[in-house]
Amino acid sequence: MQFWRSFYLQKRFYRLIALICALFLAAHFFPLVIAPARIAAFLLAALTVFDVVLLYRRGNSLEANRRLAVKLSNGDENAITIELTSGFNFPLSGTVIDELPFVFQRRDFRIPFTLPAGARKTLSYSLRPLQRGEFEFGAMNVFCSTPVSLAVRRFRFEENARCAVYPSIKQMKRYELYAISDRLTEAGVKKIRPLGHTLEFDQIRDYVQGDDHRTLNWKATARRQKIMVNQYQDEKAQQVFCVIDMGRSMKMPFNGLTLLDYAINASLVMSNIIIHKQDKAGLITFSDDVHTILPARARYAQMFHILEALYAQRTSFQESDFERMCAAVARRIKQRSLLLLFTNFESMVSLRRRIAALKRLNHRHVLVVIFFENSELDAVVRQPAEDAEDVYRKMVSQKLMYEKRLIVRELGREGIYSMLVAPENVTVASINKYLELKARGTV
Repeated sequence: MQFWRSFYLQKRFYRLIALICALFLAAHFFPLVIAPARIAAFLLAALTVFDVVLLYRRGNSLEANRRLAVKLSNGDENAITIELTSGFNFPLSGTVIDELPFVFQRRDFRIPFTLPAGARKTLSYSLRPLQRGEFEFGAMNVFCSTPVSLAVRRFRFEENARCAVYPSIKQMKRYELYAISDRLTEAGVKKIRPLGHTLEFDQIRDYVQGDDHRTLNWKATARRQKIMVNQYQDEKAQQVFCVIDMGRSMKMPFNGLTLLDYAINASLVMSNIIIHKQDKAGLITFSDDVHTILPARARYAQMFHILEALYAQRTSFQESDFERMCAAVARRIKQRSLLLLFTNFESMVSLRRRIAALKRLNHRHVLVVIFFENSELDAVVRQPAEDAEDVYRKMVSQKLMYEKRLIVRELGREGIYSMLVAPENVTVASINKYLELKARGTV
């Protein structure tokens, strides 16, 4: 039974069978063809038996192993490798069909390969998940054939594996590397000159030539009978919270990912940069209720808690309750902090329903509202209009885009910082705003 489950015949075999049948049919009209037809049938049978014996001879085997990361990055290309090891003493050719998690919906996935005798070969492919969660790979099916290529033997490897799709760890590590090597400008982050007094007192020390005379401490100088100066250091340990709206307005898709996933990926990167800047990073998520409030901490172990909290976020995309979120922030966060609110407003009406809560947040903290451009509307506006329906569609799109700019103006009138960004640029724009506010000493 195991033999019949793993044995297949190539298309070449069926083509040859069809040719031989045609020869036998032709023999009714041309008797001289019967002899070549019988010889061809005998040779085909012999070659097929020989091919099957080669494939199933004892000692001939094939090994395959799948290697993938335990945590995949959402929205990124994740490399997966398959290692094949041949125990055959002749070259093989064939196809690998890996049973991918159903969420990828790829029914035509196959990797062709050629494998020399007794050799080892690594095949690779990549997957781009578009949602967080835990997924399961099935078995690996390797179909191989000899150089004769009449029969196929299937090897099935029960390489069942579970993997978890987390927020973009790759993006976080990339920006972390830029931050450590002081190369954030290569990722699009602007160099910002410090504008305000973001220094706090460190110690009193002896004057050294070149010190700023404005830092002279006259009382200490008189007491010690030598020139003393105050030494300052950059202000640290400021609280910065990423506040993520998980309501229905964040369900809108862009390039396969929802706006919520873009906000989650940006929050992970932002938290990592905040901790590298020696500030305290925290997290708040809400929709119709407040789901997570993670207190701000400056330890790097905080990144593990933030990553796990972002991975575990689930939402039914209900209408967001900004009043409840505002009350929870007032109750749990006593120190003045920087709040980076990732949300989305599609019209002035949606803003007016929430502006009272935003003003209360901005009164106690420094609030930055980050919401998203609708890039599909921009594409509609750029297309030339060919009929009246296209003209109407362009007018509506332009009106909606104009309302987005009105929202920015309205928030600025209320003294609230805001950013209107494309989903793919939200990470860089958020880092730039954080560094700008830090340089100004706003928090």
